[in-house]
Amino acid sequence: MKQKNKMLSTHGIKTLFETRLTQLTSLASESQDETAFKNKLNDYLLSGPIYNPAAARQIKRLIDNDGKTIYEASTEQEIKIETISLLWKFLTNSIINEEISVDLWIDLYHQFDRLYHEEEELPDEKQVQQWMKRWPSGLNEDVRAIRRQNKERIISLLIQKIENRHAPSSRYLFPEGSTEEDKRQLVCQWWNEARFHLAMAIKSPTELNRMLGNSLSEETLQLYHKARKKGMPVFITPYYLSLLNPTGKGYDDTAIRSYILYSPQLVETYGNIHAWEKEDAVEDGKPNAAGWLLPDGHNIHRRYPDVAILIPDSMGRACGGLCASCQRMYDFQSERLNFNFEELKPKESWDKRLRKLMEYFENDTQLRDILITGGDALMSQNKTLRNILEAVYKMAVRKRNANLHRAEGEKYAELQRVRLGSRLPVYLPMRINDELLDILREFKEKASAVGVRQFLIQTHFQTPLEVTPEAREAIRKILAAGWTITNQLVYNVAASRRGHTAKLRKVLNGLGVLCYYTFSVKGFEENYAVFTPNSRSLQEKEEEKRWGKLSAEQEKEFLNLLRNSKDRAAAVQRFCTFHQIPFVATDRSVLNLPGIGKSMTFVTIGMTKEGKRILEFDHDPTRQHSPIIHQMEKIYIKENKSIWQYMLQLQEMGEKKEEYASLWKYMEGETEHRFPLYNYPDPGFRITEKYSHLSVVGNKSIC
Repeated sequence: MKQKNKMLSTHGIKTLFETRLTQLTSLASESQDETAFKNKLNDYLLSGPIYNPAAARQIKRLIDNDGKTIYEASTEQEIKIETISLLWKFLTNSIINEEISVDLWIDLYHQFDRLYHEEEELPDEKQVQQWMKRWPSGLNEDVRAIRRQNKERIISLLIQKIENRHAPSSRYLFPEGSTEEDKRQLVCQWWNEARFHLAMAIKSPTELNRMLGNSLSEETLQLYHKARKKGMPVFITPYYLSLLNPTGKGYDDTAIRSYILYSPQLVETYGNIHAWEKEDAVEDGKPNAAGWLLPDGHNIHRRYPDVAILIPDSMGRACGGLCASCQRMYDFQSERLNFNFEELKPKESWDKRLRKLMEYFENDTQLRDILITGGDALMSQNKTLRNILEAVYKMAVRKRNANLHRAEGEKYAELQRVRLGSRLPVYLPMRINDELLDILREFKEKASAVGVRQFLIQTHFQTPLEVTPEAREAIRKILAAGWTITNQLVYNVAASRRGHTAKLRKVLNGLGVLCYYTFSVKGFEENYAVFTPNSRSLQEKEEEKRWGKLSAEQEKEFLNLLRNSKDRAAAVQRFCTFHQIPFVATDRSVLNLPGIGKSMTFVTIGMTKEGKRILEFDHDPTRQHSPIIHQMEKIYIKENKSIWQYMLQLQEMGEKKEEYASLWKYMEGETEHRFPLYNYPDPGFRITEKYSHLSVVGNKSIC
């Protein structure tokens, strides 16, 4: 069904059922009730003229789950599944006083229509390359020309802002008697300092509009004023703002705008946002949702046995900007994360607390990976970051030395991987200065001598447009310091357009950055505007990402190349050229599930009255989990947007719905295997099977 019009009425879709799915409507009219209809459907799927076994299997699953009540994990509410029962009522005109969206009927129409058609061929590489060409990077000369004009306009406004500042202690003041040319030269010089952009960050709707050439609509301004009244922060640096395109012509900046401009749903729900990842909610003395006992406070988050997140009490609890789909929006809401830099500077008590936090890692039997984040790890001042890394190093030494006195099979996991989570290479690439690079280089040299093998900056480029000359230089410097850079993408609507993510992989690969995860947006109401159904993530994996997938032999070759090359960017480019692939698909498409972690292993078991799919997830079988996984039932997630509404949203962005026509068939997924670079090295000894800091009944534990 190719529907050119945006709207499709209930009457229109009913006509399609009656004229194109006559056997289905006959089965409904011959059935006295829903149960009889389901029985007849089951018989028909076994004996009817079916051309698509996969479609039949997926419809059978909808039938089998009809009438079932499930506990939906994100809203923590019970939902009764009535997908096929509602379809019978619809086809027999038995729906009375029930509000049911046409979105449900559209999705079901496509599922039954698939029965009579073999699956179409996947897009070829030429088609994918054409889609990729739609999306220029920030290195494109036409894009750079517009941004140079943006920068000049913003600098003029910053001069006015500095002239009107009443902060005599600020380092960013014009000397008395400065000419206009002097002032412009100073601001151009300061532009290369990260501290300048943080000091001059835009914090009000009025200033935001002025910096964008008064291009924001009245509706957007009113929304921002409402956000301010609710205590929602506004924080955008001049550098990042210069990446937007307020001219109305030239490059499409939707992917950037949707990441920093707030939606009505986000503003409306702010103040009542909850943690999607239940294990992030910590009560003193009680295990989190994954069964782990954590130190008091909110410094350590943990889901898996082998890795924990460290959030320092420092400026690392701030960011270079507030992302509209941030998974820690609830922490900004509670003000644990914020932009009050002076208040976030480490207190005298932090050093003592840091030692206690390191003891948690040191005394844990399984932890071998620390992810320092926030906020943003690189928002911490250099002195603070140096102290944190020194504490990590000393902890690694103590843990290793303690193992000398433990028998084989009783040894604790030693620290093997250190990661810094930061979006500053995107938001504020001038933060990557010489002092920071010295810190990274020195830490790597010391930590390598005590068993740490993997050093990663885990960053977050959302669109090729964020890859600017400044970001390119920051990436080059980090790689030269010996750290690997991996990228995590949040797969929101703008990023999900055909070819967009594939192009981002290509651009990042060309600079030596490896893609790590492509995350589905969390499904709470505040993210409605940016939520992409998981079926699109599967479609992208099967139809676009596939052109960069490596065989097992190629993976081994690529891994050796990465480990033995001093110029990672050149190595990746040579590999892609030799194998004639547009990019290297080293990322996994996943959803972070409440309680059990990352997975894309699911089946669709139903749809709500709004046409939103209900997914039954299983955990990722390729990695180690908390033992609590064995006590957990299946995880059920209701998506917060129907496929049809998503396609209408794409159409509003200028996309052609027919290019996404195969989207309906993606009803089940399987988690991809992990690229070998992201596996932990062999420790060279047998780690104990016992767990520490765990409160799960019936498991080996040394709590």
